[in-house]
Amino acid sequence: MKQLEQVKTAGFILKPDAPEIKPVYEKIKREFESKGITVLLSERSAETIGLEGVPFAEMCTRSDFLVSLGGDGTLLSLVRRSYGFHKPVVGINAGNLGFLADITIDDVDAFLGRLLAGEYRIDDRMMIEGYVQKVSGKKKKFIAFNDVVITSPEPSKMVKVNASIDGERFNSYTGDGLIISTPTGSTAYNLSAGGPILYPLTQAFIITPVLAHSLANQRPLVVPADFSIELDAEKYRAIASIDGQEVYELEEGDVLYIAGAKKGATLIHRKEHNYFSVLREKLHWGDRNW
Repeated sequence: MKQLEQVKTAGFILKPDAPEIKPVYEKIKREFESKGITVLLSERSAETIGLEGVPFAEMCTRSDFLVSLGGDGTLLSLVRRSYGFHKPVVGINAGNLGFLADITIDDVDAFLGRLLAGEYRIDDRMMIEGYVQKVSGKKKKFIAFNDVVITSPEPSKMVKVNASIDGERFNSYTGDGLIISTPTGSTAYNLSAGGPILYPLTQAFIITPVLAHSLANQRPLVVPADFSIELDAEKYRAIASIDGQEVYELEEGDVLYIAGAKKGATLIHRKEHNYFSVLREKLHWGDRNW
């Protein structure tokens, strides 16, 4: 079982544009420091709450692990931005849903005790790496943790997306869009669009059409992660949204390439963390009085 080499320094980013999170951060910082863990705060987060911080790259380099204080969106951003440093990430939930950020503010002190005692686990989560190949030959690279979504830049306009696997054309999707999701992202937009939920440690892509404008029975498709996927938007302008946080324009002739990243994200969880309990709680499945 994977373990941290040491637990001496933690690098923090905070929910963006949320100065009201300052007292929560200061409380948690005291709890970390009381356990002998040095806290570094990223420069951008520090500016939001009027404190001094360190550049993001320096924070990642000096830290043994990274912490997002916010919701799942804050954690998604941290995982993507820190990808090249390959540091484990823990999410403290100051948001609403918390599929990824599963440590509550009230649980921080107890969690730190378990962390120092080695009573935790590190999960490897699949990530996507890809690029947009422009007609001009220029490449725009990206990393995604949840999903890549192709839609029209104009509301209520449809797109036509041609999809190939390992260079072989297999389908064309005409509709509101197309989602390429990781198992972690299966409980995000993919779930809303009627796609399947995959256990997060699975290595696979989920290809889910969004409101297909077709008499054909377009269904979600699960593809092993060692395949590559190529997509192009025929006749229509389109945009590719990366984890809902970065946007790339796709013009006719541009191709979007997607593959499983060479290294995944590493998330720190409580040892007793149970994914199916999280599903039951967040999605209100079954009897909530179990």
